[in-house]
Amino acid sequence: MFGNPSLITRIAIGKIVGLIVGLSGFVMLPFFMPEAGWLLRWGILLWYTTLGAIVGIFGVYTMHPVLKAPLPWWVRGAVLGGWMNFVLTFFAYDVMQAVLTTMFGADGFMQSPFWFVLEGAVVGFVIDYLATRFGGEGAETVDR
Repeated sequence: MFGNPSLITRIAIGKIVGLIVGLSGFVMLPFFMPEAGWLLRWGILLWYTTLGAIVGIFGVYTMHPVLKAPLPWWVRGAVLGGWMNFVLTFFAYDVMQAVLTTMFGADGFMQSPFWFVLEGAVVGFVIDYLATRFGGEGAETVDR
């Protein structure tokens, strides 16, 4: 399974790592924010599983299609993870702010919900590292 570069392997690894991150959020969220509902918990679980799949799919691109610049795995994964969590924070700002306020206090260091962007960049970085390490990257993942 890990011998030849494969897009399916990349996507599977991305989804598994995303599922692990999402499950950790699903399980730990009630400890940090007891009033968090099931909808938020399931949303976190499914969000990171989807993030893993997207990072896995984008492993086909090793060059930026518009800028014609190299796109190494560490840039690709971090940018995708950060961007996806930026979108999440943008649309769920109030909920994310409530989570961080509950965790760190109203005057805490990490009270801005945009810290989730950094967290997404780190998660994307890890997902793309593992997907590239075990699933390959570039056009050879789709060429058979």
